[in-house]
Amino acid sequence: MSLRVRAFARYRELLGFEVAEWTLPEPAILATLLADPRLHALPKEALLAVNQRFASHETPLADGDEVALMPPVSGG
Repeated sequence: MSLRVRAFARYRELLGFEVAEWTLPEPAILATLLADPRLHALPKEALLAVNQRFASHETPLADGDEVALMPPVSGG
């Protein structure tokens, strides 16, 4: 399956890309993608989304999905 992975804010520099195409074997869950060595620098507290919906490590992935990797947000 083919995915589009987007890195936001400081994760762009940390991971070395803004948008990247990824190929994974099927079936796959978000944890499968996160186990890829190219994402080893991604902090555990990263916010994750699949197709613009917040997601957990167990979220199933499908061909053509877009995954977003975002730093946590804080405010007051």
